[in-house]
Amino acid sequence: MASTDTGTDQGKDRSPAAGGHADPHDLAGLEAGLDALDAVQTGRTPLRETLVRKVLPPVTAVALVLVVWQVLVWAGAAPAYKLPSPSAVWAEVENAWLQGRLLDYIWTSVSRGLLGFLMALAIGTPLGLLVARVKFVRAAIGPILSGLQSLPSVAWVPPAVLWLGLNNSMMYAVILLGAVPSIANGLVSGVDQVPPLFLRAGRTLGASGLKGTWHIVMPAALPGYLAGLKQGWAFSWRSLMAAEIIASSPDLGIGLGQLLENGRNNASMSQVFLAIFLILLVGIAIDLLIFSPLERRVLRNRGLLVVR
Repeated sequence: MASTDTGTDQGKDRSPAAGGHADPHDLAGLEAGLDALDAVQTGRTPLRETLVRKVLPPVTAVALVLVVWQVLVWAGAAPAYKLPSPSAVWAEVENAWLQGRLLDYIWTSVSRGLLGFLMALAIGTPLGLLVARVKFVRAAIGPILSGLQSLPSVAWVPPAVLWLGLNNSMMYAVILLGAVPSIANGLVSGVDQVPPLFLRAGRTLGASGLKGTWHIVMPAALPGYLAGLKQGWAFSWRSLMAAEIIASSPDLGIGLGQLLENGRNNASMSQVFLAIFLILLVGIAIDLLIFSPLERRVLRNRGLLVVR
């Protein structure tokens, strides 16, 4: 008992407060704990702070662009038929709204884009897992996926029109050919970054095959997979715009791409600017409403969302 008490007292004397030497392992654990505390958000951000940090900067940037745009119009930097004023573009917005067409333009393209993206998601996810996990499949079609990802989406429009005709099937085919490679390659990249220790631990615990893919591989590869989804949506949206600009038919309705082409045919730069702004607005809205919250949630669950 005496030796035990002495050992205990000596262990206490070696504590940092007593002037002794601290155990390096304890210091490493302390640092990891402090880092984790620093990375975790402990409370909800006040509304005023959110407005100042997240809403005010983009609003200021938009206002600055409008001011510069109006100054260029006043300075006569270009003729009115080449550079319309912001008020002329706003008049186009009001005209489309009063005619009940503005929301139709947006919904026609958004519904096609989201449905095509969901189809690409259903195809690209199992394809990416297959390429990432099977060496023969990776050697066979991995380079093809990379080549398809670098191919401009507009190149698929002419063959899609010849194969399927001027209909929605052609639109979806162009979206799939543009988005599936990005989603699959994003998942492959995420799986490649999964630490081998995770896989060995999963197999030890009985998580192998489909169970290991669902419980180990997919959660660990989620950041890379999410990046692939964001890129896949960007390719979906750009592919759709290319298809709507090139392929026009009364049966297809008027989407944002067709609105842009109609503005060019009518030599109406205000209509062209309206279409460009709506295309940009939809892209930003999808990112802010869908992908940014998903990304923040993934980073927060992994302790990587640092609040500054």
